[in-house]
Amino acid sequence: MTTMLADSPNSQIGGTVQTFNWVLQNQSYRLIYEIKGNGTPILLLPAFSTVSSRLEMRGLADRLSSQFQVVALDWLGFGQSSRPTIDYNPTLYKQLLPAFVAATFDRPVAVVAAGHAAGYAMQVAQQLPCPWSKMVLVAPTWKGPLRVMGVPTPMRDAVRELVRSPGIGQALYTLNTAPAFLKFMYRQHVYVNADRLTPDLMQQKYEIATQPGARFAPAAFVTGTLDPMESHEEFIQIGRSLSVPTMVVIGEQSPAQSKAEMEAIAQLPGIESHHLPGSLGLHEEYADEVAEIIKPFLQNQ
Repeated sequence: MTTMLADSPNSQIGGTVQTFNWVLQNQSYRLIYEIKGNGTPILLLPAFSTVSSRLEMRGLADRLSSQFQVVALDWLGFGQSSRPTIDYNPTLYKQLLPAFVAATFDRPVAVVAAGHAAGYAMQVAQQLPCPWSKMVLVAPTWKGPLRVMGVPTPMRDAVRELVRSPGIGQALYTLNTAPAFLKFMYRQHVYVNADRLTPDLMQQKYEIATQPGARFAPAAFVTGTLDPMESHEEFIQIGRSLSVPTMVVIGEQSPAQSKAEMEAIAQLPGIESHHLPGSLGLHEEYADEVAEIIKPFLQNQ
């Protein structure tokens, strides 16, 4: 079910805000998405993070909406979508994404997916028929932050449950979403140019991270519980099996381990790849450059 919220103050990309009510196991969850422009549709999927929101896709939406109809989604548990206290896991999103696509588009659609969203787009591309006409994977990742750091699974699981717990969990989450800490994390591996981390931008990120129920999905992401693949081998195997036209965009300043995974996918046969300035947030920080590269690829669908 879709409800249009025209001229909503909740607009994040300057378009029309809509809702998709997704029913799973007799529970209904409210997903927020936004449409801007006219023409052939393109789905924009933001990266998973503590501050994940379709707002990070605004730059791309602005640059693509002159030629395409862009549809930007807030993932369940993130952004303005519902943030229920549920078990956030890969199966949930592997069911959600194709359900949303089937309800929203009447034919295969091009997808631009960042970070972990790219991993989920790759997973969904295995379905027959494939719901994608083309895929753009921007700084594709499959490992959550603590997994990248090498934290053992039992410890990651304990951290997730601690953050989910009442009282102390909220306190820990509050410490890790303080504006100063968010800015520090952005400077470490999300943005390259610290001058772009303006007070206004960081305030927007802080507001995203402090919505009611905000800690549950990010706790799963940070601890690796939302990783779309279980191993490098699975990541590469799925990459090899892709039959849909695929482009990979790599940020030159991405963290070494994440960049190595991006390069491994980019080197597979049949995959087009480009390198740009930027790190894990290049889809937001370098929207001009990303749009310039992906526009020709997305045309002639």
